[in-house]
Amino acid sequence: VTTVEGLTPEKGLSPLQQAFADHHGLQCGFCTPGILCTLTEYLEINPTPEESEIRKALSGNLCRCTGYQGIVEAALAYARSTDASVK
Repeated sequence: VTTVEGLTPEKGLSPLQQAFADHHGLQCGFCTPGILCTLTEYLEINPTPEESEIRKALSGNLCRCTGYQGIVEAALAYARSTDASVK
């Protein structure tokens, strides 16, 4: 089982974590680890998702802090980056 700690490189952030920081996808910290784990696996399976596919993939994660727009924007930005193809 990989936890959010396992997604983080020894120094800095993973490309997906950095996309969250860049696109204001980070929330209170309660839901963020689960969302990052969900998206990491999902984006490995589907590296070029549509916005609706990301939203569907996240449907099992509940965030009560805010809307999902920053989270979805971060996932789309990551998927569009060259880093998404280099896991």
